[in-house]
Amino acid sequence: MHSRREPRPERTRALTVHSLNQLLLFSALVLLVAIAAVRLSSRSGLPSLLVYLGIGIAIGQDGIGFGFSDVALTQTLGYAALVVILAEGGLGTKWRDIRPAVPAAAVLSTFGVAVSVTVTALAAHYLVGLEWQASLLMGAVVSSTDAAAVFSVLRRVPLPKRLTGILEAESGFNDAPVVLLVVTFSSFGSEHHTWYFLLGQIILELGIGLVVGLIVGKLGELGMRHVALPASGLYPIAVLALCFLAYAGGAMAHGSGFLSVYVAALILGNGKLPHRPAVRGFADGVAWMAQIGLFVLLGLLVTPHQLWKDFWPAVLIGLALTLVARPLSVFLCLDRFRLPWQDKVLLTWAGLRGAVPIVLATIPMVAEVKGSQRIFNIVFVLVVVFTVLQGPTLPWLARKLRLNEPDEAADLDIESAPLERLRGHLLSVAIPASSRMHGVEVTELRLPPGAAVTLVVRDGESFVPLPSTVLRHGDELLVVTTDPVRDAAERRLLSVSRGGKLAGWLGSGGSTAVRR
Repeated sequence: MHSRREPRPERTRALTVHSLNQLLLFSALVLLVAIAAVRLSSRSGLPSLLVYLGIGIAIGQDGIGFGFSDVALTQTLGYAALVVILAEGGLGTKWRDIRPAVPAAAVLSTFGVAVSVTVTALAAHYLVGLEWQASLLMGAVVSSTDAAAVFSVLRRVPLPKRLTGILEAESGFNDAPVVLLVVTFSSFGSEHHTWYFLLGQIILELGIGLVVGLIVGKLGELGMRHVALPASGLYPIAVLALCFLAYAGGAMAHGSGFLSVYVAALILGNGKLPHRPAVRGFADGVAWMAQIGLFVLLGLLVTPHQLWKDFWPAVLIGLALTLVARPLSVFLCLDRFRLPWQDKVLLTWAGLRGAVPIVLATIPMVAEVKGSQRIFNIVFVLVVVFTVLQGPTLPWLARKLRLNEPDEAADLDIESAPLERLRGHLLSVAIPASSRMHGVEVTELRLPPGAAVTLVVRDGESFVPLPSTVLRHGDELLVVTTDPVRDAAERRLLSVSRGGKLAGWLGSGGSTAVRR
């Protein structure tokens, strides 16, 4: 009889239509407000994460009064959001730009993280009085830089590719070792291992994650290039599914899923994928939604009136991190890479913290580590305060250090649609403002046999070009190629965009080396 009267199943039923309507209305309003707030953040120079956190705080306990305290759910959704953000970062990163920076970024993401964790942990213990486990957790949590926060500020200030490459690669690589450190430090007390065992475990997990990412990325690229899907909208979904597969495969193989997803996305984003611009655009939109949802959720989780007592400890730890730990790690790790001192100064100040540290701060809370709530509060305040200080001053510092990059010829966005029955491809090419294809005649493109420009769209009007038609900035071209010459046609278009009509005779970048 008691089991029939049990009220709990009635109270925990699945989502009803009425509550679904309320949820959709609330979510849509939050998204629209957040999207509109991007304009405000871009004008002020502040990263958009602060606006999204503010929205969450305004909705939460000290604002409208919406109560939310599920730390485990926040951690789970935070991991999912980080997977999407890392996937978009890998898809949008050009391997050609970051390849020279990979050694420096790898050193910063490993030895640099170790230096940062050590210095920050010492500051947390001796300046703030945290216990050693909490201090080590604090050092690990705040040692990961955030690419979204950095580039939302630097988007208006072009930097040399050697710097953007290091920043992009570092932020993509350092999440994996930092997550492993936080999980390891959170298990102190319940598990006892020697330091060399823990080091070996971290290296093994990073190695497994790298291998899984390489396998999924390479096989995914090969499959996407040779399988024609019935609808173009399926390609972005398939690419994101491959990224999720890389994360899940790496994690279930006891490796670093975060490294797996970034490596797989990097390979896919630099492969010859059909509808590549559409894939990147879709991933960018999904990543924006993930960031908005994540920051709003983190804003809901925090209780603002409890933060004031941890304000000054957060400032002290933040100063130690920004003025001691980060400069020490940058200058020590990059000493052999012969970078100018101006580059090192900017890399030091560009170590912005964003969503990753706040999400990582939920790991010790779920593990019920002593003092974990204080760690979360300090990390939250630290991220907000130092983002406000560093964000608006980064463009100013770049100009003072004279690191503004002169305008360069931009690469073309070439979108490929496979024509399965015709055994060919249709390339859609947009000529950007800084492309050196401006002023080049169609015949001067010298496309390989089997490829031809079939249509030009200019100022809203389309026409079939003549061999003597001069291309202009803003033109959109349709190029039809046979399957064997597709790659050669893409390489030729990119070469002309970078080097002008003499590309191939002179170097693609305008060098004097004659190609044979």
